[in-house]
Amino acid sequence: MSKPPDLLAKRLLEWYRTHRRDLPWRGETDPYRVWVSEIMLQQTRVEAVLPYYERFLARYPDVESLATASLEDVLATWAGLGYYRRARLMHRAARSVANMHDGRWPSRHDQLLALPGIGAYTAGAIASIAFDEPRAALDGNAHRVLARLADERRDIRRSAPRRALRRLGQQLIESTQAGERGDFTQALMELGATVCAPRAPKCLGCPWSSSCEGLAAGTAHALPVKGARRPLRTVEISLAIARRGDLMLVRKRSSEEPVMPGFWELPAVEGPPEGLAGLGPLCAASCEQAASFSHVITGTSYECRVYEASAEAGDPEGGYRWMSPDELGRVPLATISRKALRLRAKHGDLRLEDPLAVPP
Repeated sequence: MSKPPDLLAKRLLEWYRTHRRDLPWRGETDPYRVWVSEIMLQQTRVEAVLPYYERFLARYPDVESLATASLEDVLATWAGLGYYRRARLMHRAARSVANMHDGRWPSRHDQLLALPGIGAYTAGAIASIAFDEPRAALDGNAHRVLARLADERRDIRRSAPRRALRRLGQQLIESTQAGERGDFTQALMELGATVCAPRAPKCLGCPWSSSCEGLAAGTAHALPVKGARRPLRTVEISLAIARRGDLMLVRKRSSEEPVMPGFWELPAVEGPPEGLAGLGPLCAASCEQAASFSHVITGTSYECRVYEASAEAGDPEGGYRWMSPDELGRVPLATISRKALRLRAKHGDLRLEDPLAVPP
């Protein structure tokens, strides 16, 4: 760094107080609410989180209400936000706080790290924002900003450069004054989200441009360096929409399933639509495609095709049942099925209620 850390921190905080976005969690110091926002924002765009944050807190305003809720209700409230393991771990963490800490959020850093789903970043964010502790919290945005600031050209997926960036972040936050640590954490993330963007960084508007070693070296646009990822695996999914009036045929995934256990979904198979015929209570599936979309998650691109289908008379078996749109809005519905229904409603004669809306 070409400038002392206290000067860099001061410049960043001045910039943040003028340019920060107006977001519902800004200025929040309740550790429960800080935790909810930080977990939701992991690997998820701010725009997608906004309606979920408000709705989640309206349903579960404190850790006790979340701890006493059923997991199915929590997953239904979370449905559509993705990365459902976050919701499961939040539910476990809330119960840990209720049972082991008498419903009071622990303030010690080691106690935060001991809660399910809380790693170094989230613990640092809660400690600094809720408790004003000088603890570095480095998300993807912060890693990018600091890699450019320090002209760190090593692969940041490796432990040595990540430790170097953490030391830099810690040095910066320790140079702030009491009462500023939460703002500093949010300012660093805000800078990465709005100015020091992954592509085409807006260096002219950056409070650190005169001290940025990556900018001076002409390498900022290429940083941070990340090792090559494995290519996406492609999986073809065929889904069936079978209806009886306003009711739709769905099934509940087993609690033993490795992916999205306990979620409800449309009848579906990997591969072409011919595999749908005879699946559960289905007796036929049209090969005429009603909708299609891609869904990318965790290294896999799911190429989804949606078909109309018919079902046998009588009550379905094998975990299947008929549900109304209102019922579907109250249970955890798998994201792929949710997207399929939303697209079919948009382009066909299917009627759905608002609870089935998902981010595009």
